Amino acid sequence: MSLNPRLVKESFSAIEPVADKAAAYFYGRLFAENPHLRSMFPPAMDVQRDRLFGALTRIVWSLDSPGSLSCFLGQLGRDHRKYGVVAEHYTAVGNALLATVRRFAADIWTSEIEAAWVAAYGSAANQMIESADSDAGVSPAWWLAEVVDHERRARDIAVITLRPTQRLPYTAGQYINVQTARWPRVWRTFSIANAPRVDNTIRLHVRSVPGGWVSTTLIRDTRVGDTVMAGPPMGTMTPPERGTRDLLFVAGGTGLAPLKAIIEQVIESGLRPNIHLLYGARTSEELYDLPDLIRMESSFPWLRVVPVVSQDPGYEGMRGALPEVTQRFHSWTEHEVYVCGPSAMVNETVRRLQMDGVPLPRIHRDIVHGER
Repeated sequence: MSLNPRLVKESFSAIEPVADKAAAYFYGRLFAENPHLRSMFPPAMDVQRDRLFGALTRIVWSLDSPGSLSCFLGQLGRDHRKYGVVAEHYTAVGNALLATVRRFAADIWTSEIEAAWVAAYGSAANQMIESADSDAGVSPAWWLAEVVDHERRARDIAVITLRPTQRLPYTAGQYINVQTARWPRVWRTFSIANAPRVDNTIRLHVRSVPGGWVSTTLIRDTRVGDTVMAGPPMGTMTPPERGTRDLLFVAGGTGLAPLKAIIEQVIESGLRPNIHLLYGARTSEELYDLPDLIRMESSFPWLRVVPVVSQDPGYEGMRGALPEVTQRFHSWTEHEVYVCGPSAMVNETVRRLQMDGVPLPRIHRDIVHGER
């Protein structure tokens, strides 16, 4: 059965406006038909539903980009190992997914559309299963990691250093899922804020939000010596290949974490591009990592750090929203650009950079990881 991305995308467009209802129906159907699977999921399903639809959206709209889709599905398959997912679970998920799409795209549903979804899901599931099987022989499903440092940088921000008990291989710019002992089966994503180190430690920038189970636990209740669980590294926003382009980094809040890791990797590589880092927050107190960035700047003369504050009239440095601030400088059209932060900031920054002539293939983007 051959793939038909067009039919899948057209029918999925009918579902996107009712994403919340569709995700709720999917899980209701999945658990009704397979009650034993409920124990694999967290007590509260709101974040899980968001993640499901986010992953499904990415898969659907990447069906005609097999290279990037294969990379994403491989990471997803490896990551699902930490939940205890095995091959037969994919059949149950596929049945619930097909029933959901059929219900919410009923007005346009045809046998051809059903065949397209069956083929697309079958291909995606097979790639995830194969990736998980390949990974099982060489890597754990998750890592135990000891908290070796915990710095409270602001009321709702902490910088936490972990040392996994086994080596955790990753690329600068990637993120991991973290689970605490207080909240079993509740995993939340956090970007790694440093390039790989000889001592195997990784640093996370964590911001808590009201109702954020894992982030609040990590900030308020976690101490040096505690142990957490870490899932396999994921994400495709990685350091630039060796080249001659200068670099622009635009970081909003804890979106700084993966960009700082990439900057560290560039510095350690011996490359000497000019690097601009626009580092934004609402107030000067929220520029939680500025002292360390200043130390990096003083030791690497090709790095320029520009702190930006958006909601503090008394701040004496650069003020404004990051997307608008990018346009106060000379042209970035010859730069490789990395953007990470809240989704609205990222989208608007990318839009303005494109308007100013930066080609989209040279803009690498990600939203801030961690509970929002």
